[in-house]
Amino acid sequence: MTRAVIALGANLGEREVSIADAIADLAAIDGVSIVAQSTLMSTVAVTESGPDDTHPEYLNGVVIVDTTISAHTLLAMLHDIELRHGRVRAERWGDRTLDLDLIVYGDLIENGNLVIPHPRAHERRFVLEPWLSVDPDAIIPARGFVRDLVEVLA
Repeated sequence: MTRAVIALGANLGEREVSIADAIADLAAIDGVSIVAQSTLMSTVAVTESGPDDTHPEYLNGVVIVDTTISAHTLLAMLHDIELRHGRVRAERWGDRTLDLDLIVYGDLIENGNLVIPHPRAHERRFVLEPWLSVDPDAIIPARGFVRDLVEVLA
C-alpha cells in the first residue's frame, strides 16, 4: 500500500455535490481506500496572474488514500473522474466544475509526464491547511513538514 494525498476543488456548478461525488468515485476504485477526508474551505480563485475575486470562489479540501495502484494509473483515474463531472481544460488555471490533483504519492519524487510531489502544493494554503487538519505530521517529500510550509505562508 502507498499513501497518497489528493487535493479537490471546484468553483462552478454544485461544488459540494461535485466534490462529494468525486470522493465516492475515488472510494469505488479497486485498490483505493479513503483514509481521511478534510472539511472543505472556501477560497478565492487563483488564476495565472494570482488571486482573482472576480471569479467564483472555490471549495477546496483533500483526501488521503491508501492505494495499490501506480501513481500514473491513479492520476489517469483522477482525470477520468474530472471528465465525468464536466471538467473542461480550455484555459490553464481556469474556472472548473472539478479539479483533482495528485499532491503526493508515498515518498515518490518524479519529474516527467508526472510531476510529483505537485510542483506548487507547498505554496497553496488551500491545499496545505485542509491536509494539515487531517494529518498534523504530513510531509511533502523534498519540501518538508506541511505545518512548517503553512507557517511560511502566514
